[in-house]
Amino acid sequence: MEKNRKNIGNDTDRSSDIIFGRNPVTEALRSDTAVDTVYISGEGGSLGLIRRLAKEKGAVVKDVQEKKLSQMTGGASHQGVAAVLACAEYASLEDILAVSSGKGTKPFIIICDEIEDPHNLGAIIRTAETAGADGIIIPKRRSAGLNGTVHKTSAGAASYVPVARVPNLAAAIDELKENGVWIYGTDASGSEYTETDLTGACALVIGSEGFGISPLIRKKCDFMVSLPMCGRINSLNASVAAGIFMYEVLRQRRKQN
Repeated sequence: MEKNRKNIGNDTDRSSDIIFGRNPVTEALRSDTAVDTVYISGEGGSLGLIRRLAKEKGAVVKDVQEKKLSQMTGGASHQGVAAVLACAEYASLEDILAVSSGKGTKPFIIICDEIEDPHNLGAIIRTAETAGADGIIIPKRRSAGLNGTVHKTSAGAASYVPVARVPNLAAAIDELKENGVWIYGTDASGSEYTETDLTGACALVIGSEGFGISPLIRKKCDFMVSLPMCGRINSLNASVAAGIFMYEVLRQRRKQN
């Protein structure tokens, strides 16, 4: 499989690896290799098997043109398929809930609602690790995954913070609520963050870069919290805002103790 492996980035950044060709991709999907996304051009034959294996493994499958695959593989013979490897295995929602249970603390979870910029997701993961969050939940579609850029931007924190990729974010929130977790949306319409009690079991929802929290997810939130804005710009970068909210949770919890 080595000759069908390409590094898209720094030679030492193994998390940026992409593999291509039907046999290498099939082998990766059947093994313990963490696969983030599979890109396929065409139907039938062994490509059908690859689609099935990818779905069973929980990888995202994207249908693309041959031109896209040629760009990804530097013009190599890709046989209609390429896969981007994940920098870490995805966790389950149960895995994340088990973190606080194991520590004897109240759940502290970050929900990323369609954060598509891998630099933002990586920065959020990095801050989540330093602020003591239990884990991060992302949707399977319309979200950056655990690719090489995320790994690099997180400064390696993606190897330590559990990230669950779920097919339905609203259903995942319902499951969190069933486990006693309160959902706090972050939006300019909410109460000021320092005046909101964040010491209980909580999950912070961070909206997408351009559109904020989606209407359905907004309806699922128990509370909305906001940051004061004093300038002419009325919003912050998603990862910057997430960092402020996360450290407010940490500050309040430490003060309580």
